[in-house]
Amino acid sequence: MNYWLIKSEPNTYSWDDLVKLGKDHWDGVRNYQARNNMKAMKPGDLALFYHSVKEKSVVGIAECASEFYQDPTTDDDRWVVVDFVPKEKLKKPITLDDIKAVPELSEMVLVKNSRLSVQPVKKEEFDKIIAMSEA
Repeated sequence: MNYWLIKSEPNTYSWDDLVKLGKDHWDGVRNYQARNNMKAMKPGDLALFYHSVKEKSVVGIAECASEFYQDPTTDDDRWVVVDFVPKEKLKKPITLDDIKAVPELSEMVLVKNSRLSVQPVKKEEFDKIIAMSEA
């Protein structure tokens, strides 16, 4: 299993939107590195759902529910989507400032390249963020 972080502006697409739909494809990615990360996703992989812009916090855990396929919002075959289902809402959101304050998380892609919308997360980083949300 691999771990990821997926980012969305909550006023565009929020955790609650995914929960309401129950399953949805992650579309609109137009960055090659983020796209390549999506191509590496497998069903069962877990992703931290991150609200960007004003909130800047991890709010939930989503599960990858498909292999990648053509993004239905474009005819350009360079872009792909994967399906996600909501797994669980975090007990408390973990902010970017919270993450930056933890030395073990200083090498996270989120800290080093905060603009990347789909990024890998190490298992240790994933577990630490979940533990922080339960503290």
